[in-house]
Amino acid sequence: MTGILNIQFKPTIGNKEINLKKVEHYIKKNADKKLDLVVLPEFFSTGVNHESFLNDYEDENGGDTIKTVCELAKKYNTNIIAGTVIEGVNDKLYNTSFAINRNGEILDKYRKIHLFNYMGGTEGDRITPGDRLVVVDFDFGKVGLAICFDMRYPLHYKKLAQMGADIIVLPTAWIVPNEVYEDSESLKFAQSTWEAMNKTRAYDNLLYVVSCNQCGKVNDDMGRIGHSMIVAPTTQVLANAKDEQGAVYADVDLEIVKYYKSIYPIAKID
Repeated sequence: MTGILNIQFKPTIGNKEINLKKVEHYIKKNADKKLDLVVLPEFFSTGVNHESFLNDYEDENGGDTIKTVCELAKKYNTNIIAGTVIEGVNDKLYNTSFAINRNGEILDKYRKIHLFNYMGGTEGDRITPGDRLVVVDFDFGKVGLAICFDMRYPLHYKKLAQMGADIIVLPTAWIVPNEVYEDSESLKFAQSTWEAMNKTRAYDNLLYVVSCNQCGKVNDDMGRIGHSMIVAPTTQVLANAKDEQGAVYADVDLEIVKYYKSIYPIAKID
């Protein structure tokens, strides 16, 4: 079995020190479990803060933020998908997820391909899209990387499955307008839609999906929907953080992925 810890919290805008302390708090709190993979949200160190993105980005190795996460991976003997940080390279900014092993080494990184440029979103005004799909070969299995709005692109997930992914991890800061966030029925609908997308990506590709979100209100204009989850290939939700800060854990059986792929060769079709 493979143990996955999915951390959901409300980052303090622009305060990397406090946010990194929160990350360690939740890892330490669950250190008695079998930690094969820890997943952090999109913008885990900064929160959703466009001004910070422009003025306080990291270098191509993730700067001090990823250096600290590497130290945590080694300290707690776990692999980590370090949500995302804004990476600055040659006058371009990327929204980048780092994959780190138990020795505190960066194995690979994925730059978000599908930027949120719709319904008022302006991510593409600041961020350059990536151009490479990434599947990381960890010591327990193969993990495909996606970020936030990539969820809306089923073929992105299928390609990762075809590349051999057993699990697809999606750090996200999935937000809704304030009028949705503050209306219980509208928020419930948005969260059920989010859960349906997670289940569909897992079922269509016969693998585990781990989505790791922020929670809580961002500002007077928008809020985060939470509901970080770990979903099995059967669509069973093994863990769901709902609306609260905290970490949820699940043991996943990657032999199930191999079994389903052997009888339903989905990744080989089309």
